[in-house]
Amino acid sequence: MSLMLDAARIAAGLNVLLLLVMIGVWADTYREVRAPFTLASIVFAAFLLAENAVALYFYFTAPAMPTVAVQVMMILQILETAGIGVLTYVTLQ
Repeated sequence: MSLMLDAARIAAGLNVLLLLVMIGVWADTYREVRAPFTLASIVFAAFLLAENAVALYFYFTAPAMPTVAVQVMMILQILETAGIGVLTYVTLQ
């Protein structure tokens, strides 16, 4: 179970870093273009950033959890990392 929790921690940490990169790029773009969609993207990424920061905090401070809960949380974090990774790649292109 520790390996699964470690994978969830790594995925959440990577999500935080990728979201910070995207927010930085989108903030620069918003300063230049002032497009509402870009502002909405920044707000959306900020909510995702908050969610991942809370998840990361929880992964380090939570009491023992059932194995199935850790497994499901790990899968969700990894899927989220894949989605955010694709979005970051496209944003940086």
